[in-house]
Amino acid sequence: MPYHLYHLLAFLVSTLVVLWSTPVVKTIGLKSGRVDQPGGRKVHQRPMVRLGGVSIFAGTVIALLVVWGLGGFVDAGGQILNRDQEYEIWGVTLGGIAFFLIGLADDLFGLSPISRLLMQSAVATMSWMAGVSIDFLTIPFTGLTQLGILSLPITVIWLVGMANAINWIDGLDGLAAGVSGIAAVVMLFVSLFMKQPAAALIAAALAGGALGFLRYNFNPAQIFMGDGGAYFMGFTLAGVGVIGLVKSTAVTAVLMPYLILAVPILDMSAVILSRLRSGKSPFTADKRHLHHRLLEAGLSHRLTVLFIYALTLWVGSLALAFSGIPSGIAYASGATALLSYASWRVWKHARQS
Repeated sequence: MPYHLYHLLAFLVSTLVVLWSTPVVKTIGLKSGRVDQPGGRKVHQRPMVRLGGVSIFAGTVIALLVVWGLGGFVDAGGQILNRDQEYEIWGVTLGGIAFFLIGLADDLFGLSPISRLLMQSAVATMSWMAGVSIDFLTIPFTGLTQLGILSLPITVIWLVGMANAINWIDGLDGLAAGVSGIAAVVMLFVSLFMKQPAAALIAAALAGGALGFLRYNFNPAQIFMGDGGAYFMGFTLAGVGVIGLVKSTAVTAVLMPYLILAVPILDMSAVILSRLRSGKSPFTADKRHLHHRLLEAGLSHRLTVLFIYALTLWVGSLALAFSGIPSGIAYASGATALLSYASWRVWKHARQS
């Protein structure tokens, strides 16, 4: 089977599993009373099941297992990956499972921020040992810079930071799932273009799960993904960025994951700096996120989410253009036009409020 068909199969299997399993998870959640109550900084108005991440996790992992069972993970030439490369794939997959379990435990029992951070750091360290590591940075006009002993802390910060960044933007119906789905699709195409089909396979499975989940999570949402789903998607996206792009020595490839995931990265960074300037803990929940500010400016729930989708698609299109993908500049131009229209709608609504 041509390896591109494996990616399509992974996407479809993940989507179908999520579409089938999400109503089941919702029913179980309602019967067991595992719901998120409204109030405080939350924008939903009725109790909601927050275990939808179980479906995204199941869809992604089952899709990978199906493809692995059919022929294993292959390279661009159709050859089975060597042991070190396969370890990287399982490092991302097993690390994602562990991050999902940490989030699920928080959804079910509640964990302190420090305990979550410690467990996430431990899992990220084990993933680094499995080969999911940022070993160098390619700096423009400087060249290749080996990180040496700094590889471990930089990799851990990247993996843990992205998991929490996706969790932090999960504040509106469909926001985290849509942003993650768009980012995963972009990573899929960039990884394939960079001849990293194994990393692209994980991106395809995650994209199918995230976008399939929107069937039930877009406004008005029927179910939330919870911390389990957000941590799983954030870690997996970060891991794919490492094994699929950062391993390359090309300057553009090294920058790709940070550009593709720029929206959650910048949102989290701005919120942390704002909290620190106010003398508050960076873990203190508040309404300083981009989506909260857009709502305060008078935008509707849906328009806020769609605007952030457009922003994510725009930075993703820039990644396509910078990577050298054919017609990448055309995609970037189209996304820029879409973002310009979305920005005009935002400005118009803000003036009328």
